[in-house]
Amino acid sequence: MILQTVFYRHHKMVVLLILSSFFLIVNAQADQAEEASEVIDKEVENDDKIAHFLGANFTYSNMSINYLDWTKGTNDRSGKKDFFYLELEGGANWDWGDFYFFMDFENPQKGWYDDAPDNTRFVFKPIFDIKIGDSNWNFYFHDYYLSENNFYVSNIVPGISYKYVNDSGVFFKPFIGGHYQKSTFYSGWNGYMAGWVAAYDFSIKGQNLSISQWHEYEFERDEEHYKTDDGTRIGDGASTGTNGAIAFWWKVNKKLTTGIQYRYANNKLGSHSYQTGPIYTIKYHF
Repeated sequence: MILQTVFYRHHKMVVLLILSSFFLIVNAQADQAEEASEVIDKEVENDDKIAHFLGANFTYSNMSINYLDWTKGTNDRSGKKDFFYLELEGGANWDWGDFYFFMDFENPQKGWYDDAPDNTRFVFKPIFDIKIGDSNWNFYFHDYYLSENNFYVSNIVPGISYKYVNDSGVFFKPFIGGHYQKSTFYSGWNGYMAGWVAAYDFSIKGQNLSISQWHEYEFERDEEHYKTDDGTRIGDGASTGTNGAIAFWWKVNKKLTTGIQYRYANNKLGSHSYQTGPIYTIKYHF
């Protein structure tokens, strides 16, 4: 009953996005397996081209259990509470672009109709990067969708990104784009978003480690989104806002990763306050 409420409450598009995400990952993984076990028929040139286009260079997927432990100051300022969440994450890389997504079930042990923040919530975020020619520039798109009882929000960002990778384990991808928001209380173009995803892989005494960060900065948000006619701050409470996390990961083996993330946000997540807290994570890689 909970899942039916989540998927059908607001947008059929959410269902399409989720199914598309699984299709892309599963199809890419199937292409990899087929390429490893079968020789493509050299006599059919068109089939060769299609197989080359669809065949992923690599794919990845994992499932994790996480606990977000907001600081006491965050609890007091914003009214937020600590919570568990389950996450399914995956992605793929092709010569022509990249795809990444995650899905979260927050407070899975709670009820859908419980009062916020002690309620079950559903989050889905797909990210697409389509290469522009042979350059490192990409057409960029992401959507952050959250749904809970009596509230939903979809933050859509179309724009451009740039991907930098080197042999030393450095990954850096900045992006910028317009921000279109559709939600229970506000819908329309709502300023701009810029940010980046970065990671650095390294090893110490044979242990595989990684440092990563994602960061988002929103600016020139519509005043209707954060202030009433009499000047009272509501929602995110300002024309700008930040949102992100810095993480340290230990790759125990090929199947298991554990880590701690430092989560931060300001004038974001529906609160005009500064919010911080660690996230404790264990991932299982498929």
